[in-house]
Order: sequence, then C-alpha cells, then structure tokens
Amino acid sequence: MRRRCRLLAGYAGVAVLALAGCSSLTSREAAATAAAERFERLRPQPQAACRQLAPETFDELEQSAKSACPQALAELELPAAGSVTDTDVYGRQARVVLDGDTLFLASVAGSWKITAAGCAPPDATERPYDCLLKGG
Repeated sequence: MRRRCRLLAGYAGVAVLALAGCSSLTSREAAATAAAERFERLRPQPQAACRQLAPETFDELEQSAKSACPQALAELELPAAGSVTDTDVYGRQARVVLDGDTLFLASVAGSWKITAAGCAPPDATERPYDCLLKGG
C-alpha cells in the first residue's frame, strides 16, 4: 500500500509540472498575441508602432529606408492584418498568424517585440517567409 501511495504521489507531481508548463506556454502565447495585436492597432501611429519593434528590426528599417522609423514604417505599406488565427511560441521566438499577415516576434527584456511583419508564407518551392519588415 505504501508503494502505491508513493507512485500516486509521483504521478500527481508529474501532472502538476505538466500543467504548469502548459500554463506557462499559454500565457506566453497570449502575451505574444497581445503584442502583435498592439502593433497592428498602433500602425496608423508610426511613432508608437516603432516602439513595438525589436532593436535589430528598428535599426534595419532605418538603415534600409535611409529615414527615421516612423516615416519608413508608414511608407512600407504593410498588408491589412485582420484577426489573429494562430500563435506559436518557441522559446523566446513567436509567430502570430493573422488573416492577412504573419508577424514574427522575440522576447526582448521581458516583453514581446516585432522582428518581422508583412510576411508572406512560403510556398512549395520557397522555404523562408518573405517579409517586408525584418531585422538583421
């Protein structure tokens, strides 16, 4: 009887750890989704939207456009994104799929930042996403 109780206690511990892991993943997915939705909501205000970019993406945008982030972001003509349909989190990276766009994010200093936007999904011949906005 004592051995059975230890086994049950062991299974209960594994179940608690598994649930904690799922809870953590769910909260990270929710945070990544919220960051993507915030970026989309702020896009008409390029100054505020630029603050949602990861540092490398911000720098790459300004360097490639040879202008300040707000102006460069406004000129990108990113597609209308629509509603979130899927979110995948892999460690410190995330992909948020929307009706009309796919965004990639990274966890930077404890918050999710946009690393790529305006991304077309790969087809059968093309492996990586093709993104209008991306970091270096």
